[in-house]
Amino acid sequence: MKIGITCYPTYGGSGAVATELGIALAARGHEVHFITYQQPFRLPNYLPRVYFHEVEVARYPLFEFPPYDLALAVKMHEVVRDHDLEILHCHYAIPHATSAWIAREMLRETGRDIKVVTTLHGTDITIVGQERSFHTITKFSIEKSDAVTAVSSHLREETLRAFGCSGCSVEVIYNFIDPALFDRRAHTSPFPDIADAGKRVVMHISNFRAVKRVRDVVRVFAQVHAQVPSVLVMVGDGPERVEAEAEARLLGVHHDVRFLGRIDSVAPLLAGADLFLLPSASESFGLSALEALACGVPVVASNAGGLPEVVRDGVTGWLHPVGDVQGMASSAMDVLADRRRWEVTSAAAAADARARFDERDIVAQYEALYTRTLALIRA
Repeated sequence: MKIGITCYPTYGGSGAVATELGIALAARGHEVHFITYQQPFRLPNYLPRVYFHEVEVARYPLFEFPPYDLALAVKMHEVVRDHDLEILHCHYAIPHATSAWIAREMLRETGRDIKVVTTLHGTDITIVGQERSFHTITKFSIEKSDAVTAVSSHLREETLRAFGCSGCSVEVIYNFIDPALFDRRAHTSPFPDIADAGKRVVMHISNFRAVKRVRDVVRVFAQVHAQVPSVLVMVGDGPERVEAEAEARLLGVHHDVRFLGRIDSVAPLLAGADLFLLPSASESFGLSALEALACGVPVVASNAGGLPEVVRDGVTGWLHPVGDVQGMASSAMDVLADRRRWEVTSAAAAADARARFDERDIVAQYEALYTRTLALIRA
């Protein structure tokens, strides 16, 4: 198959999943064309059967805000026409699925067609799409897609509740991990100094937006730090980083908190972690939690959104109400202080991640979806 993929290329779960999906599809023999405004951050410079098409937005004095959605539609039309694509897979309803619909209408004027598959990742539904001014166009873009998927059952139900989606169905296809990459045994510890000092590594990875509640990460760690010798490793960047740094100084743990900034390859880091914290206010899925589990890192997280579909409470990690810093700290201290319990939980986490979220199984689900969708053209 010849597949076009459009995603946000910057840091975040949707871009990571879209990129890894494209790479996996190319490895299976498909031709994949990424269409976006810059090269996705997890995409290597060259891979067989993988192509990147940059969307350039012209700036005119007339436009206060350059129309990216229109520039994207034009580029989609161009790539489909010139490379005979069969499917446009859009990650996020707006503006990507909206642009794909415009491109498809332009193609139909010339007697060609293209199928549009839209994957909902969360923010496009829970925040952007429910903004009153975007509600109608989001609903329209979903309903005009030939197939729609959501990354969790929670997000599927939220989509149906918020938009109704008459005449369309939403299929759940989970995010996934490469079991060979996210394997604790495949990497040497990146923190030998911490291990040599007899301390445990607590980790958090995110884009540091308000929804991630990064100050709660620091607050949980401060309680853990008081009982268990440990270091907090914060990976990522964003608007709440300054608040997290200030919280660490306020609580007197800043000397044992390391802010590493944005790092593309997180698997080696996770392989050196003992515990992962994700106290988010909401997560449509929780890709970073899944990647941690696959590396055998127990997760302490919020019982919110799609996280209960990823973390098995009491088996691979622990779930607590949003904002329950004390409860999260208690679970963290219990597992870090009991080596045998940590080993059992770590083994269960890695095994469960592989059993339910293996890349090969999930990519096969997308291939089957593409095949069913293309059959609608050829019928």
